[in-house]
Amino acid sequence: MAMTLRTSLEDDRLIEQLAAAQGTSKHEAVLRAIRQQAERADHQGRVEASAARVTQRYGDLLRRLGE
Repeated sequence: MAMTLRTSLEDDRLIEQLAAAQGTSKHEAVLRAIRQQAERADHQGRVEASAARVTQRYGDLLRRLGE
C-alpha cells in the first residue's frame, strides 16, 4: 500500500543517519523503526498484563514482604 510520509528537515536528517548506520535505504530504515516500536509496545503490554496477574495472585504476600 502506498503512503506519503511528510517529515521535517530534522526528521529527514535523522532518517538519513539511521539508514546510513543500518546500511539500508531510508524507506527500509523507517519500516524497521515502525516494526521495532510496535514490538516494544506489544512487549510492554505483555509485561503489564503479567505484572497485573502476579500482583493479583501474590499481592498480599508482596505487601507483607515490603513491610
